[in-house]
Amino acid sequence: MKAWIVELETRLPARAAEVVALAKTSDQLLRVAAPLVKFRAASPPELPRIWEPGTYWVRLSLFGWIPMGKQAIVISYPASPAGIFALRDDGHSALVARWDHLITIQDAGRDCVYRDRVSIEAGWRTPFVWAFASLFYRHRQWRWRKLLAERRPVSAGGGA
Repeated sequence: MKAWIVELETRLPARAAEVVALAKTSDQLLRVAAPLVKFRAASPPELPRIWEPGTYWVRLSLFGWIPMGKQAIVISYPASPAGIFALRDDGHSALVARWDHLITIQDAGRDCVYRDRVSIEAGWRTPFVWAFASLFYRHRQWRWRKLLAERRPVSAGGGA
């Protein structure tokens, strides 16, 4: 079965540099996935503060209590055109042969354009995994917008 693709784009109320800095942190993954999906580090026993290229095994649970198994998060920072940041998770699990997620962030003045592109291969499960991914990435983008809109503005003098 060929890969099924989820592609979503949203405009975030923050400059690209701020969103890039957040996207590089494991804490932001936990924040934007919650409460739909909870990630718990399996190997290594803790997620890095800042994503470095490499493989991180996590245990997933739906709503924090329905086990979804283990998944490999395989981080890389692929080359991208000037002005576009890219972060890739070429993930996989026992049930999903390919969960290739590419995040791109592009400056748009005072805002930025945030894109998720996920290529999914899971055999006969692919349509179901694709449907879940469609919901999950819509949830994540909604959480990005909500969390950024709620952040405390920084004054011109740099204080909070």
